[in-house]
Order: sequence, then C-alpha cells, then structure tokens
Amino acid sequence: MVVEAHHHRSTLKQKNKPFKSHHATKSALKDIAKGRTARQSTKSPAVSTVAQARLNRRNTQKQAQAAKRASLVAATRIFNGTDGAPRIVAIIPLSEDIDTRACIQALGKCIDEEIHGINESTNIWAMKTSRFKTSLQFLPVPFARPFDALDAARAADYTLLLLSPTIEVTPAGDTLLRMLQAQGLPTVITAIPPTPPENLDAKSRPAVLKSLLSFIQYFDPAQRRVFDLSAPADSLNTLRALAEGCPGEVKWRARRPWLVGESVEREEGGVLKVTGVVRGGRLSPDRLVHIPNHGDYQISKIMSAPLPRTKHARPGGMDVEAEPVLLAERVPSSADSLVSTNVADDMANEQTWPTEEEMTGALQGTGDGEVPDAKKGTTPKRIKRIPKGMTEYQASWIVDESEDEDQDEEHEDLDGEGGGQMDEDEEMALDDALDMESERKSVVAFQELDMEEEQKQLSSWRKRSQEEQDAQAFPDEIDTPQEVAARTRFARFRGLRSLRTSPWDPYENLPGEYARIFEFEDFKRTERDMWRELEDNGIEPGTRVTIYIEGVPHEASVPSQSPFVLYGLLKHEHKKTVLHFTVQRNTEFEGSVRSKDPLILCYGPRRLRVNPVYSQHTRGGGKGANNVHKFERFLWHGTTTVVSVYAPIAFGKQPCMLLRETGDPQTPELVAMGTFMNPDTTRIIAKRIILTGHPFKVHKKTATVRYMFFNPDDIQYYKPIQLFTKHGRTGHIRESLGTHGYFKAHFDGPVNQMDTVCMSLYKRVYPRWSENLAALGAGSGRGDEMEE
Repeated sequence: MVVEAHHHRSTLKQKNKPFKSHHATKSALKDIAKGRTARQSTKSPAVSTVAQARLNRRNTQKQAQAAKRASLVAATRIFNGTDGAPRIVAIIPLSEDIDTRACIQALGKCIDEEIHGINESTNIWAMKTSRFKTSLQFLPVPFARPFDALDAARAADYTLLLLSPTIEVTPAGDTLLRMLQAQGLPTVITAIPPTPPENLDAKSRPAVLKSLLSFIQYFDPAQRRVFDLSAPADSLNTLRALAEGCPGEVKWRARRPWLVGESVEREEGGVLKVTGVVRGGRLSPDRLVHIPNHGDYQISKIMSAPLPRTKHARPGGMDVEAEPVLLAERVPSSADSLVSTNVADDMANEQTWPTEEEMTGALQGTGDGEVPDAKKGTTPKRIKRIPKGMTEYQASWIVDESEDEDQDEEHEDLDGEGGGQMDEDEEMALDDALDMESERKSVVAFQELDMEEEQKQLSSWRKRSQEEQDAQAFPDEIDTPQEVAARTRFARFRGLRSLRTSPWDPYENLPGEYARIFEFEDFKRTERDMWRELEDNGIEPGTRVTIYIEGVPHEASVPSQSPFVLYGLLKHEHKKTVLHFTVQRNTEFEGSVRSKDPLILCYGPRRLRVNPVYSQHTRGGGKGANNVHKFERFLWHGTTTVVSVYAPIAFGKQPCMLLRETGDPQTPELVAMGTFMNPDTTRIIAKRIILTGHPFKVHKKTATVRYMFFNPDDIQYYKPIQLFTKHGRTGHIRESLGTHGYFKAHFDGPVNQMDTVCMSLYKRVYPRWSENLAALGAGSGRGDEMEE
C-alpha cells in the first residue's frame, strides 16, 4: 500500500519579489529613472563623496594659509610706516677678540647708511634703512657681562650672536648660551666679524663656517647658516634677515609691556623721565614698573612723544615737532600700591589654654600660691640681650631671627649642655659684659676664628661630596643620639602612617614669615580676571611715549654700559608669597647643591638672592589628599624637583634659572633651569628622617630590636608609630625590654636577621626670606623692600 506524502498548501508558500535591476546597465537605469535624481539627505555628512573630501582639504589648506599670512602681517605691522617701532637687536659677542663696533659698521656700509651713536658713549645705536623701509636699534653688550646680555636679550626682537673664527668659545660663553636658552631666546642670527685674509684664508673659511654652524645648532637647531660679515653679500643678507624677517615670539613676554629707554632724564623730586616705544602688551599707568637691579616703582603719568616730521614740500624744509599730549594718568583709587608684604601681628598667634588637669595641679601646689619648680633640664638657662631702656616684659615679646634648622639640630645638644653647666658667677659676669656691649653701636665686626675652628669648618666643607653620596645610598637615615632623649632631640617631628593620605593641617605652627605674605583664594580665577582686564586698559604697543616714574633713586638714572629697560608689571605682581618652580639640574654643573644654599633666582625681569628648599615633584603635579611632599636634601641630577622660595607673585609660565655666585660676580655658574609652577601657600614640604635599628633576636614574626632607642621612655613615646623594614615588612612595637632601649616588635611576616628595622618621622620645613639682587656698587630700590 502506497503512503501518500504530506504536502503543504500552496497558499502558505512565500514568494519573494524578484530583483529586477540585477542585470541592468547604466543606460537602462537612466531610462528607468526618467530624469529623476535622488535628493541628498540633510543629515548625511558633508564628506560623503571623494570629490567633497578633496574640496574640504583644499578649503582647510586655504584657511590655514590665510591665517598664517594674517598672523605674519599682524606680527610685522608694528614695524611698518615712518613712525613704526624700531626692530631691537641685541648684539652678544662670545669671544674676547670680537669688535662689536666693526660688525655693525659692516652692516651699515653694505647699504651706505649712517649709524647714530656708534662713535659716542651711548648704549643704544640706531640706524634707519630706507632700502628696507624700517629702522633698527642695536643694543651692544660688552664681552663677559652675562647679566647685561640677559637683560638685552629679554627686550630684543633679534639676537645677533658673534662667533670668532680663530678662538673657541670659552666655558663662560657656553654657560651664557645655556642661560639665554633657559630664559627664552628671540630669533637668533649668527655671524662672524670681518676677518682679514691673513687670519682666515679663503680655503679654510667654509670649513670654519661649517664647524661654527654645527656648534650653534646644538643650542638653536633652527639655525641654517653662519653669515660672514667680511663679504658684502653676507652682510646684506644679514641685514635683510634683521629688517624684513618676522621675529619669533617669546611666549612668556607676549602680553607683558616693556620699553627700551632711548633717553633717560631725571627731574627734581626724584621723578624719572623715560622715553621710548611701548612693546609687548598694553602699558597702564595704574600698574607698577620694574627697573632691573633697583626695584618696583609707580607711574605718575604717560605723555606722547612723537618723532619730529620733516616737510617734503620744498627742499631744506624745517623739522616740525608735535606737542606732547597726556595719554594716561594714574588713578589713585585703582592704582597698585608699593606695599609688598603684610604687617605681622604678633598678638594674632596661636594661644594655648591650660587644661583642667594643669589648673587642678596648680591649685594643689606647694602652698601660698607658689608655682613648683620645673624639672632640672626642662628650662635651659638662656642669655638674651635686652635693649637699653626696655623692661624684661617688653623684651620677652621680641622674636628671635630663625636660623638654619639643620644647623640648630646639629648644635642643639652642645648648646644645651654648655648652658646647664654655667654657674651664677659666670652668668653675672656675662650679663655685665652684655650690658656694656648693648650701649655700643650695632656694628658687625670681623671675627677671626682660631685654627681649630677653621680646620673644623674646612673639613665639613670638604665632606659635602661624601654627604651627598651617603644621602643617595642611605636616604634620610640618621643615628639616634645617646646623650639626649630621642623625644627631646626630635620634638618637632611627627609620625605619619602615609605621606600622601595622612591628615596634616597646613595652617598649624606657621613661622613669622607667613604673617607677612599674601595668599590667593583662587589663583586661576584671579589670573583669568587679570588677563581679561588687561585687554581693555593701557597704551597700545607701538606708541612712542614718555613715562614719568616717581621715587626712583639717583643710582638708577646714572648712565651705564647696559641699556635702560623698563618692564611693566601685572596686577598683584608686587606682592610677596610662596612661589614654587619645577627645575632640572644643569648637566654641566658638577658641584653639590644642598637645600638652603644661597643662590640667585632669575624669573621674568627679576633677580633675587634666595635660600630655597627642594621637594619631590609628584607625577602630573598632583597634590594628593593632603598636599604633603617629601623634602629633598640635595638637588639631584636627572630628576625634576620643585623649588620653593619667598618671592613676588608671577603669572603665566615664566622660565626661571638658578645661578651660583663665584669669586667673580660676572661669571656665575648655571645650576638649574625650569618653569614657574604655582603660588601655593598650603604646600607642605615634609622633611623625613629614618631611625634605624638592628633585629638582635628573631623568632618568626617577632624580633627583638636594638640601637633604635637607648632608653625605655623613648620606646613608650614612639610606640604608636608604625615600623617597617627594608625588605618590605611592616609592624609595631609590642613592649620595652630592659633599660638600654631594647624592644620587642611584631611584623606581618617572617623577619630576616640581615634586615634593618626603620621608623619614619616628618617635620615641615620652610625657605628663608629672599632679597633683591642689587647692582654692583648700587643700593637696592625701595620698591621690592618690605613696607610696613
């Protein structure tokens, strides 16, 4: 019997519509469309086709080209026209045999132009080039004057470096190039002076030029050739590069005003008249101006100083001088004051109220309301000078000047022992001698040390290199003294479980200097508002003006070899606070740089004598949870370090340099270079010390430790602080053993007897107060001094 197969009904079968245009040609599709075109959706991207992408690329290139051309025109617009600003050229010789005057005369000779002031004792030479329709101002710098070279390059549009074809650049010249590079170089042009053929023949000249080009490219890789001023063609090309090129912008000074004084006159009453062309940003009379090596001063008014014009209607026409016009005047209500520091109020210090236990103990005293004597050794005898006519109560409010904390810690023990052994007769004799000395004038006299003390200081100075090596091999490790209790010796230190997260109040136990400085509530917002306000107020750059400055000392107006340059300060830049800079050490400097060593800090137009403290720079510059950063005893090679100083406020990313003075004031050593970071008064720089001990006996996770302390009271005092070992174990003190400082400690894992037990203690450190670096033989200006 045949079994019929099951069939579905045909009505349930799906039939798909055939794709009719599968084999259609372009012409068939065109006929089917019948002239209709698909409208492009508005939501589709603009670069939907290859043609559109090509048009977009061409349009982008055209826009970039137009923007570049507009920026070039804007950068050179200030130099155009008959009244255009002159191009400032700093001429810096790098060898002793270079004649700067002959080099500039070679530039003027190639176009038959006269150079004004070159045969006179002036520090600015001027030349008008009718061929290039512009004017040039040359700032000649004497050889081996690094500070004058830095000042000239800071105010220049171009830097003309003169290399000798016969004498190599000295180490001082190499240091000067590094200093210029760290400060920020304007457009550099390199040349050799006119050299006679007997000193440099034509055959060896190309090889010498090639060698000098290789040398200068190490400092400025953008250099493409070294010009030879002996050849008229090279002199013309050098002049063309100076007169027709677009000077590169130095970022940190782009929006800051400055002025090169073409004429400086002094009037009665200490008013200084400085005439020149405003450069950089807008100059406001309400802001202060800075004169290098002298200080900050106020502007009374700004007058116009147009150049005299010659009537060309007839030959031999007379020069017509325009009358000066008052452009701006200081408004006392909105002008910056010369006060740079706050007035410290000693009565606002922290006050400690006695506890109930102390008050109860005082009431239960030794009868008749007498206060019991203090324990022996807790109040060391101390000799204090009392000025004549002042009571002891008044003298008790005199705050002693803070000395170096490191030296205090080293000599603290010896001073304490010597004071405790002094008897009454010696005290009375010494008091009489101090009374007689207080009546004399306070004159600092030279005291010659005896041979023993002299040899001691000499040996300590020679051991600095060994101390630096020890600090690298055993960072922050010190030996616990046996004569003094550790809780007394390290009374200022505290224990932290974590340097990054443990709480630390940034406003506790602050030094007296913190009462004199200023603090920003929001530095970023203040800086943003300051730049916005600067865009609308002041004299536009390119205007020739005469500035009247008040209260300038006579030394500032005395003519010198270096040009007179005036720098306009921004709002608040006269006030002092704590500044932090990120620096890297100069690879060519080989000496040791210890924290609080005296150095010269150069940033912006300022130069200060500072004693900075160094701290670690965390990755990304983050503050962490408590803004605590580890103190560095030395400035190390190859790492970025934060330098903290007391200094006037700065805005923007200003470059900085650290210099060390030598026997010759004109040959400083470049120690480090870097950039301004921020003015943060809450940054805590914590100095760490590590007390080490030896695991005397070990049983699994428990160890008996010795040589960390030498009495049981210290062990009980430091018992809450966590211990750690160099092999990564952590633990705590369990109990004291005996009377010689042994204690039992328990760790989180087995301890090796070859390991070292450590305990970290921390103390906050501060820099010293900074001072102005005055000119040689000149007094510092009152602008940067404290006014209270």
